[in-house]
Amino acid sequence: MLAFVLECLARCVCLDRVSEKTPILMVGLPKGSLEESTKNLFAKAGFKITVNSRSYRPVIDDPELDCRMVRAQEMSRYVEHGFFDCGLTGYDWIQENESKVVEVCDLIYSKASAQKSRWVLAVPENSTVQKAEDLAGKRVATELVGTVRRYFAAKKVDVEVEFSWGATEVKVPDLVDAIVDITETGSSLRANKLRIVDTLMYTNTKFIANQASWENPVKRRKIEIIAMLLTGALEAGSKVGLKLNAPKAGLEQLLKALPALRNPTVSPLASPDWVALETIIDESVVREIIPQLKALGAEGIIEYPLNKVVY
Repeated sequence: MLAFVLECLARCVCLDRVSEKTPILMVGLPKGSLEESTKNLFAKAGFKITVNSRSYRPVIDDPELDCRMVRAQEMSRYVEHGFFDCGLTGYDWIQENESKVVEVCDLIYSKASAQKSRWVLAVPENSTVQKAEDLAGKRVATELVGTVRRYFAAKKVDVEVEFSWGATEVKVPDLVDAIVDITETGSSLRANKLRIVDTLMYTNTKFIANQASWENPVKRRKIEIIAMLLTGALEAGSKVGLKLNAPKAGLEQLLKALPALRNPTVSPLASPDWVALETIIDESVVREIIPQLKALGAEGIIEYPLNKVVY
């Protein structure tokens, strides 16, 4: 039944397109917790997305792209079956759905941070459970039902795995014996007096493509361009540009103190005794670097934000 529904949806989309070339791609955007951060990432990459609060058809300012919004949990299935040429979803949902898609690139971001999340097996702090095998004959709640069943099956542990519709942390110990839930820092689990027993997988957002679309040279080129711009926008989030003027006599010392992606750009100034430097560095070290540069004689130091850094 699912395959039939997906096929019908795919046909509807094909009929809705103006032609095979305009737009080139149907792009799936995640609805829900990743929605705002995804819109912001696309904006930094140069794509303006406008979303009506009641619509699942956002408008994007690229005539070669058409977009729809679906839950990240469903995205990989729609990409696999051709409803979308490409889309953004978590590695966890690709694995959960066992979808056969092309993983174009990693995009490590979430609604709250820029680090990978992990799905963990957790029990109450006072539980006697120390390893997965101790849950034999017990009940486990999770949103990632298929993955959790395969995890316990691989360990030959017989457990009852039930789907959780949300608020999974509060279900132990009254409703279930353990949970498998996603966490970034573990703070929510600790707040609910839960202890991590094992990590099932690490996950992050991935840009994925339909296999047939990836084999199409025109579509693949457009997908690769989007991937490059999105990756560049993410890279720029942790870096800044730095400009400064420096005495030529102290240039060697300045260059040693100045980290850069490559060698800094050094340009002559009107005064033969001075040069201008420009570089890109990690934002986390700027507060330490600027005082050092000033002490070495640098002047006119300017720090500026970046939209994209493409290697």
